Parts: sequence; C-alpha cells; structure tokens
Amino acid sequence: MTNSNELLSDELLLLVQQTAQAQHRQPAEVIADAVRGYVERQEWQRFVESNERRARAKGIVPEDVDRLISEVRRENASGL
Repeated sequence: MTNSNELLSDELLLLVQQTAQAQHRQPAEVIADAVRGYVERQEWQRFVESNERRARAKGIVPEDVDRLISEVRRENASGL
C-alpha cells in the first residue's frame, strides 16, 4: 500500500497531523475517516441520481412526492 506521505501534499499532511493531534488520534484514522466519508457521499449521490432518473422516466415531478407518499401510506394502512 502507498504511504500517505506519497499521496498527500505537505500542506494537507500537516492538516491531517494537526487534526489527529487535536483529536488524540492517529493520522491514519483521520485519513480513513475522511476517505470513508467521501466514499459514502459518492454512494449516496449515485443513489439519489439513480432515483431521480427513475422518477423522471415515470413522469414523477417533485410536486407529486407528497401526494404519492400519502397514497402509499393509505394503501399500506388499509392492507393491515
């Protein structure tokens, strides 16, 4: 695996080290958390974009959402 010193600029590495020290953590933990957060945000963005495409393909616009939620809730309640 590549050393973090090879991946980060000196300025960014210093910020990571300062953050780690302030939080009483290891720099690797700070980097891992940052990468994990980035990956999670990217996954969420792909999820949102995928569902926006599906909604557009079905002709659903934002103004329909509240009505559709109410309809599904009514259907679910009547099915109990």
